[in-house]
Amino acid sequence: MQWMNMTIAAVAVVLGGVGHTSAQTFPSKTIHFVVPYGSGGSPDVMSRVLAQKLSENIGQPVVVDNRPGAGGIIAAEAVAKAAADGYTLFIADTGHVAINPSLYAKLPYDPIKDFTPVTLAVTTPLFLAATATLPIQTVKQLIDYANSKPGLPYGSSGNGSPHHLGVELFKLLTGVKMTHVPYKGVAQSVPALVAGDVAVLFAALPSLSPHVRSGKVRLLAVGTAARTPLMPEVPTLAESGAPGFEIDADIGFLAPAGTPREVVQKLNSEILKVLHAPDVKQRLAGLGIDVAGSSPERYAEAIRAKIQRYGKLVKDAGARVD
Repeated sequence: MQWMNMTIAAVAVVLGGVGHTSAQTFPSKTIHFVVPYGSGGSPDVMSRVLAQKLSENIGQPVVVDNRPGAGGIIAAEAVAKAAADGYTLFIADTGHVAINPSLYAKLPYDPIKDFTPVTLAVTTPLFLAATATLPIQTVKQLIDYANSKPGLPYGSSGNGSPHHLGVELFKLLTGVKMTHVPYKGVAQSVPALVAGDVAVLFAALPSLSPHVRSGKVRLLAVGTAARTPLMPEVPTLAESGAPGFEIDADIGFLAPAGTPREVVQKLNSEILKVLHAPDVKQRLAGLGIDVAGSSPERYAEAIRAKIQRYGKLVKDAGARVD
């Protein structure tokens, strides 16, 4: 019996040493960024910028694996089922972690139970923009105009997207009545705004800037709680006639549930170094992206809070996709 106890103790020490060594030597092979978007868009470009810089810093390859479709479900499920060793990370946005749980009746992943938060990475401010054919210049003028023309059409990049829910929140806070016209994505909704097929929509700055410069689109306000350094002259919705308004498009890193804490902390430290590198910040600013960064714990708290906030908004808006 004494021999057996000594053997068990020795095995425990060895196994403990293996886990400790694994965390100490991490990373020692290729890291995969699983990106739930197609190639070419701002989130994809952002992921590649971060992957390249991270690879340079850690001396290991970092590969971007694009898995678009199904509202991010394909990518999320793949990471949830991956080995919990820190080598597979989900590049998740607000929709994947906070909106999908309320939008889908059956979701094959749980944003809380199936993932370990690593860090909030960036925030993409969404701007409320109006077609230049509309006789308005401000949010308050939009409210008056919409009240005089109930059913005014607004566009979005899809049912249940932050772009859709942003206008729904605006409607709830101001009492205006507008009609939703969903498109397959920003590539379709913004041209519809330029053509005057829809009156307003929410979109990120890179999609809107060329049309703002041409005078075909007006920026009315930004959806973030505070003004963004990207366009500090543009007021927030909250200060422009929709008190309490806040809508965002955050992107963060999630690892599979059960990833060792030491590995998560190492990833957090290395990703934060990348995010705050001057060349990376400059490149992301050009994409209309604000660098954020957080501890794993703060990101976990933010996810829980957003699930509650967006769950209520999805219910109030009556948004469903299945």
